[in-house]
Amino acid sequence: MSLSADRKPTFGRILIAGILAGLIAGLLAGTFAFFAGEPRVDTAIAIEEQNALAHGESGGEELVSRDTQKHVGLPLATGLYGMAVGGFLAVAYTLLRRRLRTGSDTRAALGLAGAGLLGIVIVPFLKYPPNPPAVGDPATINQRTLSYLAVLALGLVAVWAGVVAARTQTHEWRRATAGLAGFLVVVTVAYLLLPTIDEVPATFPAVLLWKFRLASLGTQVVLWSVLGLAFAGLLNRLATRSANPAAAPAAVATADA
Repeated sequence: MSLSADRKPTFGRILIAGILAGLIAGLLAGTFAFFAGEPRVDTAIAIEEQNALAHGESGGEELVSRDTQKHVGLPLATGLYGMAVGGFLAVAYTLLRRRLRTGSDTRAALGLAGAGLLGIVIVPFLKYPPNPPAVGDPATINQRTLSYLAVLALGLVAVWAGVVAARTQTHEWRRATAGLAGFLVVVTVAYLLLPTIDEVPATFPAVLLWKFRLASLGTQVVLWSVLGLAFAGLLNRLATRSANPAAAPAAVATADA
């Protein structure tokens, strides 16, 4: 749908659409995490408590119960996170829309969401996959945090490099090849430069670790996929309203008559 400049949705409406889409995505991702991830967290916590008892340590009193964490804290956290990511996507869409070589708002929204999933989630995941409770040395938390932030930033740079490289070519197969090469070069350099961190105890169950990481990745995939689809749908709704500004008043007048 082609709109004149004065009929395009305002940034405020686009931002609200992104936040609303993020809320929907966050709640659905939280639901996925509740069923797929929380049972693994419970098992990991039980292992952590057993290890503490074996070393003569007490776990201490919980400030917030596990039931409250799962039924209140989890949906609240994923909902707020989704809203923040949705706002980020709306800002990125507003800033980059004219640079995206597509006339479709749906393709633009889905493309940006896909780029976010690739750069913000998958690239960091392959280098520093998440660990459940009972895994990780508290003394290295600062190093791990800085390394994760670095690979996250480089993941976005890798996506940008892939897009730039693809646009240097004219043929479709060459664009795909150049884009993939540009992306992989940055990712490879980033993985080689950043430190390797492996603090998983040899006694920790490998199956539990694998299932926890898959659940964590699945939660992010659900969030970004639903975010892209919901944001695209809301953008199309905004475009329809902007293209037909008199539609709603006309409908009301017809009903009154």
